[in-house]
Amino acid sequence: MTLFLLVLLAAFAFEYINGFHDTANAIATVVSTKVLTPRQAVAWAAFWNLLGALMGTAVATTIGKGLVDTNFVNMTTVLSALLGAIVWNLLTWWLGLPSSSSHALIGGLCGAAMASADGNWSALKWHLIDDKGVHTGLWPKIVLPMVISPFLGFVIGAIMMFLLMAVLRKTTPRIVGLIFGKAQLVSAGFMGYSHGSNDAQKTMGIITLALFTGTQAGIFKDLPDAISFLETPVFEVPHWVMISCALTMAAGTAAGGWRIIRTMGHKMVKLQPIHGFAAETTAALIIHGASSIGVPLSTTHVISTSIMGVGASKRLSAVKWGLVERIVWAWVLTLPVTGLLGFLIELALK
Repeated sequence: MTLFLLVLLAAFAFEYINGFHDTANAIATVVSTKVLTPRQAVAWAAFWNLLGALMGTAVATTIGKGLVDTNFVNMTTVLSALLGAIVWNLLTWWLGLPSSSSHALIGGLCGAAMASADGNWSALKWHLIDDKGVHTGLWPKIVLPMVISPFLGFVIGAIMMFLLMAVLRKTTPRIVGLIFGKAQLVSAGFMGYSHGSNDAQKTMGIITLALFTGTQAGIFKDLPDAISFLETPVFEVPHWVMISCALTMAAGTAAGGWRIIRTMGHKMVKLQPIHGFAAETTAALIIHGASSIGVPLSTTHVISTSIMGVGASKRLSAVKWGLVERIVWAWVLTLPVTGLLGFLIELALK
Protein backbone atom coordinates (compact mmCIF):
# COMPACT_ATOMS: atom_id res chain seq x y z
CA MET A 1 0.00 0.00 0.00
CA THR A 2 2.88 2.36 0.75
CA LEU A 3 4.26 1.77 -2.74
CA PHE A 4 0.89 2.64 -4.26
CA LEU A 5 0.84 5.92 -2.35
CA LEU A 6 4.29 6.68 -3.80
CA VAL A 7 2.94 5.88 -7.27
CA LEU A 8 -0.02 8.21 -6.66
CA LEU A 9 2.30 10.99 -5.48
CA ALA A 10 4.58 10.54 -8.51
CA ALA A 11 1.56 10.47 -10.84
CA PHE A 12 0.21 13.76 -9.52
CA ALA A 13 3.72 15.26 -9.65
CA PHE A 14 3.96 14.22 -13.31
CA GLU A 15 0.51 15.65 -14.04
CA TYR A 16 1.39 18.94 -12.37
CA ILE A 17 4.68 19.15 -14.29
CA ASN A 18 2.83 18.23 -17.47
CA GLY A 19 0.51 21.17 -16.79
CA PHE A 20 3.22 23.81 -16.59
CA HIS A 21 5.53 22.05 -19.08
CA ASP A 22 2.83 22.02 -21.75
CA THR A 23 1.12 25.30 -20.85
CA ALA A 24 2.95 26.79 -23.80
CA ASN A 25 0.99 24.50 -26.12
CA ALA A 26 -2.19 26.36 -25.36
CA ILE A 27 -1.05 29.92 -24.70
CA ALA A 28 2.30 30.66 -26.37
CA THR A 29 0.70 32.15 -29.45
CA VAL A 30 -1.97 34.13 -27.61
CA VAL A 31 0.74 35.65 -25.38
CA SER A 32 3.21 36.41 -28.18
CA THR A 33 0.50 38.17 -30.21
CA LYS A 34 -0.40 40.23 -27.10
CA VAL A 35 -4.07 39.27 -27.32
CA LEU A 36 -3.87 38.31 -23.62
CA THR A 37 -1.39 39.08 -20.90
CA PRO A 38 0.56 36.06 -19.61
CA ARG A 39 -1.52 35.96 -16.41
CA GLN A 40 -4.82 36.14 -18.31
CA ALA A 41 -3.68 33.50 -20.81
CA VAL A 42 -2.64 31.07 -18.07
CA ALA A 43 -6.02 31.41 -16.34
CA TRP A 44 -7.84 30.94 -19.66
CA ALA A 45 -5.80 27.85 -20.52
CA ALA A 46 -6.21 26.36 -17.03
CA PHE A 47 -10.00 26.62 -17.25
CA TRP A 48 -10.20 24.90 -20.64
CA ASN A 49 -7.60 22.29 -19.66
CA LEU A 50 -9.78 21.36 -16.68
CA LEU A 51 -12.91 21.08 -18.80
CA GLY A 52 -11.19 19.03 -21.50
CA ALA A 53 -9.65 16.66 -18.98
CA LEU A 54 -13.10 15.59 -17.80
CA MET A 55 -14.30 14.62 -21.26
CA GLY A 56 -13.74 10.94 -22.02
CA THR A 57 -11.25 8.20 -21.16
CA ALA A 58 -10.29 6.68 -24.54
CA VAL A 59 -6.68 7.88 -24.32
CA ALA A 60 -6.42 6.70 -20.70
CA THR A 61 -7.47 3.20 -21.76
CA THR A 62 -4.81 3.14 -24.49
CA ILE A 63 -2.08 4.14 -22.03
CA GLY A 64 -3.25 1.77 -19.31
CA LYS A 65 -3.75 -1.44 -21.22
CA GLY A 66 -3.02 -0.91 -24.92
CA LEU A 67 0.77 -0.56 -24.98
CA VAL A 68 2.35 -3.07 -22.59
CA ASP A 69 1.35 -6.49 -21.31
CA THR A 70 -0.16 -5.91 -17.85
CA ASN A 71 1.17 -9.30 -16.74
CA PHE A 72 4.62 -7.70 -16.58
CA VAL A 73 3.44 -4.57 -14.76
CA ASN A 74 3.48 -4.03 -11.00
CA MET A 75 3.63 -0.99 -8.72
CA THR A 76 7.39 -0.69 -9.14
CA THR A 77 6.99 -0.69 -12.92
CA VAL A 78 4.48 2.16 -12.82
CA LEU A 79 6.62 4.15 -10.39
CA SER A 80 9.71 3.68 -12.59
CA ALA A 81 7.80 4.87 -15.66
CA LEU A 82 6.64 8.01 -13.88
CA LEU A 83 10.06 8.84 -12.44
CA GLY A 84 11.73 8.47 -15.85
CA ALA A 85 9.15 10.79 -17.43
CA ILE A 86 9.47 13.36 -14.64
CA VAL A 87 13.27 13.52 -14.96
CA TRP A 88 13.06 14.11 -18.72
CA ASN A 89 10.26 16.69 -18.42
CA LEU A 90 12.16 18.72 -15.85
CA LEU A 91 15.35 18.60 -17.93
CA THR A 92 13.67 19.77 -21.15
CA TRP A 93 11.68 22.41 -19.25
CA TRP A 94 14.92 23.75 -17.77
CA LEU A 95 16.44 23.90 -21.28
CA GLY A 96 13.29 25.58 -22.62
CA LEU A 97 12.66 22.80 -25.16
CA PRO A 98 9.03 21.86 -25.93
CA SER A 99 9.39 18.08 -25.74
CA SER A 100 6.50 15.64 -25.44
CA SER A 101 5.27 14.75 -21.95
CA SER A 102 3.14 12.05 -23.59
CA HIS A 103 6.07 10.30 -25.21
CA ALA A 104 8.12 10.71 -22.03
CA LEU A 105 5.50 8.75 -20.09
CA ILE A 106 5.08 6.15 -22.83
CA GLY A 107 8.85 5.66 -23.15
CA GLY A 108 9.22 5.32 -19.39
CA LEU A 109 6.40 2.76 -19.25
CA CYS A 110 7.83 0.66 -22.09
CA GLY A 111 11.33 0.70 -20.61
CA ALA A 112 10.11 -0.21 -17.13
CA ALA A 113 7.93 -3.02 -18.50
CA MET A 114 10.91 -4.41 -20.43
CA ALA A 115 13.02 -4.44 -17.27
CA SER A 116 10.20 -6.06 -15.33
CA ALA A 117 10.01 -8.77 -18.02
CA ASP A 118 13.79 -9.31 -17.84
CA GLY A 119 14.32 -7.94 -21.33
CA ASN A 120 11.49 -9.92 -22.93
CA TRP A 121 10.24 -7.90 -25.95
CA SER A 122 6.84 -9.59 -25.71
CA ALA A 123 6.13 -7.22 -22.81
CA LEU A 124 5.47 -4.57 -25.46
CA LYS A 125 2.30 -4.67 -27.56
CA TRP A 126 3.49 -3.69 -31.01
CA HIS A 127 0.42 -4.26 -33.18
CA LEU A 128 -2.80 -6.04 -32.26
CA ILE A 129 -6.34 -6.10 -33.66
CA ASP A 130 -9.09 -6.35 -31.04
CA ASP A 131 -12.48 -8.08 -31.27
CA LYS A 132 -14.02 -5.02 -32.92
CA GLY A 133 -11.35 -4.90 -35.62
CA VAL A 134 -9.63 -1.87 -34.10
CA HIS A 135 -5.85 -1.69 -34.48
CA THR A 136 -4.07 -1.16 -31.17
CA GLY A 137 -0.52 -1.23 -29.87
CA LEU A 138 2.62 0.88 -30.11
CA TRP A 139 2.82 0.95 -33.90
CA PRO A 140 -0.68 2.25 -34.79
CA LYS A 141 -1.28 4.27 -31.60
CA ILE A 142 2.16 5.81 -30.96
CA VAL A 143 4.73 5.42 -33.74
CA LEU A 144 2.58 6.24 -36.78
CA PRO A 145 0.85 9.23 -35.11
CA MET A 146 4.27 10.47 -33.94
CA VAL A 147 5.37 10.66 -37.59
CA ILE A 148 2.10 11.72 -39.21
CA SER A 149 0.83 14.36 -36.74
CA PRO A 150 3.77 16.82 -37.07
CA PHE A 151 3.48 16.56 -40.86
CA LEU A 152 -0.25 17.27 -40.68
CA GLY A 153 0.35 20.17 -38.31
CA PHE A 154 2.85 21.80 -40.67
CA VAL A 155 0.87 21.24 -43.88
CA ILE A 156 -2.60 22.09 -42.55
CA GLY A 157 -1.24 25.12 -40.68
CA ALA A 158 0.33 26.45 -43.90
CA ILE A 159 -2.80 25.72 -45.94
CA MET A 160 -5.08 27.39 -43.40
CA MET A 161 -2.84 30.45 -43.39
CA PHE A 162 -2.82 30.63 -47.20
CA LEU A 163 -6.63 30.40 -47.28
CA LEU A 164 -7.07 33.09 -44.64
CA MET A 165 -4.71 35.44 -46.48
CA ALA A 166 -6.52 34.78 -49.77
CA VAL A 167 -9.93 35.53 -48.25
CA LEU A 168 -8.68 38.64 -46.41
CA ARG A 169 -6.31 40.00 -49.07
CA LYS A 170 -8.38 43.19 -49.51
CA THR A 171 -8.90 43.74 -45.78
CA THR A 172 -6.72 46.29 -44.01
CA PRO A 173 -4.16 44.99 -41.49
CA ARG A 174 -5.91 46.93 -38.73
CA ILE A 175 -9.25 45.18 -39.33
CA VAL A 176 -7.53 41.79 -39.62
CA GLY A 177 -5.83 42.41 -36.28
CA LEU A 178 -9.11 43.37 -34.61
CA ILE A 179 -10.97 40.33 -35.98
CA PHE A 180 -8.37 37.77 -35.06
CA GLY A 181 -7.53 39.38 -31.76
CA LYS A 182 -11.03 38.29 -30.70
CA ALA A 183 -11.02 35.04 -32.68
CA GLN A 184 -7.79 33.96 -31.02
CA LEU A 185 -9.56 33.84 -27.66
CA VAL A 186 -11.74 31.07 -29.12
CA SER A 187 -8.85 29.21 -30.75
CA ALA A 188 -6.74 29.39 -27.57
CA GLY A 189 -9.67 28.03 -25.55
CA PHE A 190 -10.17 25.22 -28.06
CA MET A 191 -6.46 24.43 -27.90
CA GLY A 192 -6.58 24.31 -24.09
CA TYR A 193 -9.64 22.06 -24.19
CA SER A 194 -8.00 19.67 -26.69
CA HIS A 195 -4.79 19.56 -24.67
CA GLY A 196 -6.71 18.67 -21.52
CA SER A 197 -8.75 16.00 -23.30
CA ASN A 198 -5.58 14.24 -24.45
CA ASP A 199 -2.75 14.94 -22.01
CA ALA A 200 -4.61 14.66 -18.68
CA GLN A 201 -5.92 11.25 -19.70
CA LYS A 202 -2.40 9.83 -19.85
CA THR A 203 -1.97 10.15 -16.10
CA MET A 204 -5.49 8.83 -15.59
CA GLY A 205 -4.41 5.76 -17.54
CA ILE A 206 -1.23 5.23 -15.53
CA ILE A 207 -3.04 5.55 -12.16
CA THR A 208 -5.74 3.18 -13.36
CA LEU A 209 -3.04 0.73 -14.44
CA ALA A 210 -1.59 0.89 -10.92
CA LEU A 211 -5.05 0.28 -9.43
CA PHE A 212 -5.66 -2.61 -11.81
CA THR A 213 -2.38 -4.38 -11.06
CA GLY A 214 -2.68 -3.64 -7.34
CA THR A 215 -6.15 -5.16 -7.25
CA GLN A 216 -4.91 -8.31 -8.95
CA ALA A 217 -2.06 -8.50 -6.43
CA GLY A 218 -4.53 -8.17 -3.56
CA ILE A 219 -3.06 -5.05 -1.95
CA PHE A 220 -6.43 -3.23 -1.90
CA LYS A 221 -8.48 -6.04 -0.36
CA ASP A 222 -9.37 -3.94 2.70
CA LEU A 223 -10.37 -0.85 0.70
CA PRO A 224 -13.76 0.12 -0.80
CA ASP A 225 -14.56 -1.10 -4.30
CA ALA A 226 -14.60 2.51 -5.53
CA ILE A 227 -10.86 2.67 -4.94
CA SER A 228 -9.95 -0.58 -6.67
CA PHE A 229 -11.39 -3.19 -9.04
CA LEU A 230 -12.20 -5.86 -6.46
CA GLU A 231 -15.62 -6.86 -7.73
CA THR A 232 -14.89 -6.93 -11.47
CA PRO A 233 -11.29 -6.40 -12.53
CA VAL A 234 -12.28 -4.54 -15.71
CA PHE A 235 -10.06 -1.68 -16.85
CA GLU A 236 -12.19 1.45 -16.29
CA VAL A 237 -11.08 4.85 -15.05
CA PRO A 238 -12.71 5.69 -11.68
CA HIS A 239 -14.38 9.09 -11.36
CA TRP A 240 -12.07 10.17 -8.52
CA VAL A 241 -9.06 9.56 -10.78
CA MET A 242 -10.56 11.69 -13.57
CA ILE A 243 -11.39 14.59 -11.26
CA SER A 244 -8.08 14.58 -9.37
CA CYS A 245 -6.02 14.42 -12.57
CA ALA A 246 -8.06 17.20 -14.16
CA LEU A 247 -7.60 19.48 -11.14
CA THR A 248 -3.88 18.70 -10.88
CA MET A 249 -3.24 19.48 -14.54
CA ALA A 250 -5.22 22.71 -14.26
CA ALA A 251 -3.13 23.70 -11.22
CA GLY A 252 0.07 22.97 -13.12
CA THR A 253 -1.16 24.99 -16.08
CA ALA A 254 -1.95 27.90 -13.76
CA ALA A 255 1.65 27.80 -12.54
CA GLY A 256 2.82 28.70 -16.04
CA GLY A 257 5.80 27.49 -18.03
CA TRP A 258 7.52 30.65 -19.14
CA ARG A 259 10.75 29.09 -20.46
CA ILE A 260 8.90 27.06 -23.09
CA ILE A 261 6.42 29.87 -23.78
CA ARG A 262 9.34 32.10 -24.76
CA THR A 263 10.71 29.42 -27.08
CA MET A 264 7.44 28.71 -28.86
CA GLY A 265 5.83 32.12 -28.81
CA HIS A 266 8.77 34.43 -29.42
CA LYS A 267 11.92 32.66 -30.57
CA MET A 268 10.66 30.23 -33.22
CA VAL A 269 8.70 32.63 -35.44
CA LYS A 270 7.19 36.10 -35.04
CA LEU A 271 3.41 35.81 -34.86
CA GLN A 272 0.44 38.13 -35.31
CA PRO A 273 -3.14 37.31 -34.14
CA ILE A 274 -4.13 35.78 -37.48
CA HIS A 275 -1.11 33.46 -37.38
CA GLY A 276 -1.85 32.49 -33.79
CA PHE A 277 -5.46 31.71 -34.71
CA ALA A 278 -4.41 29.52 -37.66
CA ALA A 279 -1.81 27.59 -35.63
CA GLU A 280 -4.05 27.02 -32.59
CA THR A 281 -7.08 26.00 -34.64
CA THR A 282 -5.02 23.57 -36.73
CA ALA A 283 -3.44 21.94 -33.71
CA ALA A 284 -6.68 21.78 -31.71
CA LEU A 285 -8.55 20.06 -34.54
CA ILE A 286 -5.84 17.41 -34.95
CA ILE A 287 -5.55 16.77 -31.19
CA HIS A 288 -9.31 16.64 -30.68
CA GLY A 289 -9.64 14.07 -33.48
CA ALA A 290 -6.88 11.95 -31.92
CA SER A 291 -8.51 12.07 -28.47
CA SER A 292 -11.81 10.80 -29.86
CA ILE A 293 -10.16 7.59 -31.14
CA GLY A 294 -7.89 7.02 -28.15
CA VAL A 295 -4.58 8.11 -29.69
CA PRO A 296 -2.22 9.65 -27.08
CA LEU A 297 -0.89 12.32 -29.39
CA SER A 298 1.94 14.69 -28.58
CA THR A 299 0.28 18.08 -28.28
CA THR A 300 3.75 19.61 -28.28
CA HIS A 301 4.64 18.16 -31.67
CA VAL A 302 1.38 19.27 -33.25
CA ILE A 303 1.30 22.88 -32.04
CA SER A 304 5.02 23.33 -32.72
CA THR A 305 4.72 22.18 -36.34
CA SER A 306 1.50 24.15 -36.81
CA ILE A 307 3.40 27.29 -35.77
CA MET A 308 6.21 26.33 -38.17
CA GLY A 309 3.73 25.81 -41.01
CA VAL A 310 2.03 29.14 -40.38
CA GLY A 311 5.39 30.90 -40.22
CA ALA A 312 6.66 29.20 -43.37
CA SER A 313 3.55 30.36 -45.25
CA LYS A 314 4.92 33.90 -45.00
CA ARG A 315 8.38 32.83 -46.15
CA LEU A 316 10.62 29.92 -45.23
CA SER A 317 13.20 32.24 -43.69
CA ALA A 318 10.58 33.48 -41.19
CA VAL A 319 11.13 30.28 -39.20
CA LYS A 320 14.31 30.03 -37.15
CA TRP A 321 15.36 26.61 -38.38
CA GLY A 322 18.37 26.36 -36.08
CA LEU A 323 16.03 26.43 -33.07
CA VAL A 324 13.68 24.01 -34.83
CA GLU A 325 16.58 21.56 -35.18
CA ARG A 326 17.14 21.62 -31.40
CA ILE A 327 13.44 21.03 -30.80
CA VAL A 328 13.32 18.10 -33.25
CA TRP A 329 16.33 16.49 -31.53
CA ALA A 330 14.43 16.70 -28.22
CA TRP A 331 11.49 14.94 -29.90
CA VAL A 332 13.67 12.21 -31.38
CA LEU A 333 15.46 11.53 -28.10
CA THR A 334 12.39 11.52 -25.83
CA LEU A 335 11.23 7.93 -26.37
CA PRO A 336 14.65 6.22 -26.25
CA VAL A 337 15.98 8.31 -23.34
CA THR A 338 12.88 7.88 -21.17
CA GLY A 339 12.74 4.21 -22.14
CA LEU A 340 16.30 3.81 -20.88
CA LEU A 341 15.50 5.80 -17.73
CA GLY A 342 12.44 3.67 -17.00
CA PHE A 343 14.46 0.50 -17.60
CA LEU A 344 17.31 1.54 -15.31
CA ILE A 345 15.03 2.83 -12.53
CA GLU A 346 13.03 -0.40 -12.60
CA LEU A 347 16.23 -2.44 -12.33
CA ALA A 348 17.42 -0.29 -9.42
CA LEU A 349 14.11 -0.50 -7.55
CA LYS A 350 13.78 -4.25 -8.15
